[in-house]
Amino acid sequence: MAEPRIQVELTASFIERLESVETFLAEADAPQAYDKLLDGLRRTVILNLRRFPRIGRRYLDQPPQSAEAMTQLAALPPGAADALREYLHGDYLILYTLTGSTVYLLSIRHHRQLSFAFAKLWEP
Repeated sequence: MAEPRIQVELTASFIERLESVETFLAEADAPQAYDKLLDGLRRTVILNLRRFPRIGRRYLDQPPQSAEAMTQLAALPPGAADALREYLHGDYLILYTLTGSTVYLLSIRHHRQLSFAFAKLWEP
């Protein structure tokens, strides 16, 4: 019996976060790191997820502690939060889910990216 063919799809939110990673790396004067990331996504991450779609750890194994994250998780459809998985690739954390025979890449973040734009908090 043949194994099901796993597809890997990039969501609009993943592409948006990927663009923010590109901006972050350009501002850090490391644009070559973005090219390396794209290569790693193609050559490693996507291939691994096609072969081992459950390779990442369950997101809720380390539940978030912030009220914002808990509110966002509560707003998801029933069971959706349980399907979230994390994949670590070098300096990047990738959030994804497996639905049927498709892996959906949901988000990506460089480990040094902050979730808050602190400089904007003090703008007049």
